[in-house]
Amino acid sequence: MSADQIDPQAKRAAARQSRIPLPHGRYKLKLLRLLTGPLSRLQNRNPPSIGAIESVTVPGPAGELDARLYLPDGDPPYPTVVFFHGGGFVLGSVETHDWLCRHLTRESGCAVLSVEYRLAPEHPFPAAVEDAYAAVEWAAASTERLRGTGEVAVAGDSAGGNLAAVAALMAAERDGPEIAHQALLYPGIGVDPEQESVREHAGVVLSREDIEWFSDCYYRNDIHRRNPYADPINAGDLSGVAPATVVTAGFDPLRDGGTAYAERLVADGVATRYENYPAMVHGFMTMREVDRARDAIADVGADLADALDG
Repeated sequence: MSADQIDPQAKRAAARQSRIPLPHGRYKLKLLRLLTGPLSRLQNRNPPSIGAIESVTVPGPAGELDARLYLPDGDPPYPTVVFFHGGGFVLGSVETHDWLCRHLTRESGCAVLSVEYRLAPEHPFPAAVEDAYAAVEWAAASTERLRGTGEVAVAGDSAGGNLAAVAALMAAERDGPEIAHQALLYPGIGVDPEQESVREHAGVVLSREDIEWFSDCYYRNDIHRRNPYADPINAGDLSGVAPATVVTAGFDPLRDGGTAYAERLVADGVATRYENYPAMVHGFMTMREVDRARDAIADVGADLADALDG
């Protein structure tokens, strides 16, 4: 499941990222959020070109949600991928995942709708889930606004991968929008502190303390942790959910949880492509200087294109 050593490009990227430690308190969290916006805009100065970008407002259960629509080159209509950013449910934004969403748009030929959802600890579970599912319902009903074909997929990385999986589960259980595919990038699903990946790789991008703090902020209590809409590894039956792509990274503490979820999907008869990138770290698909990030995005984009080809 893992290589002998971390890919040198990923190792350098992770080292740069670690210069700004993740906060474990509300005051430090607010400071980091304030810093993240300007830093992200600075990093996004020379973005990959796509057809167009539009600001979109999505109606949510507790108010309007900001979103960014990425449109590919070529004439509409386009299939729509609803994307949820990572950040442990407490960090992250449309801006932090701009580079990834642009590349995903280019590689898939789909429109990508990147959605801001309410963040913990101010808004713990189920706020993010409610926002995510509302965004999927809106996207499915807003074909004209999105220049869409009517086909919808969901995608997300880390915490956003959890939300994408939950949205697919909710759609299946509630007779909701038809989801053509779910792309789960090193998702925050089924994480257990006793897993080998946590024991061996905690401290690489994510420490045990980071994982525990994010979890406490979002779930708040053990009852919520066991809710399938908080962690879909707890679902009794996944057989009705959309076909899936599940990506993990060899040196990621969350690796084994993602692997376990892929195995659950397969066991329940869901068509699933699982790929582990042995020398990669958590978050690698947002690391601009890592060549394997582009390879992985291209593969995920191809899966989405195949699933949404009409």
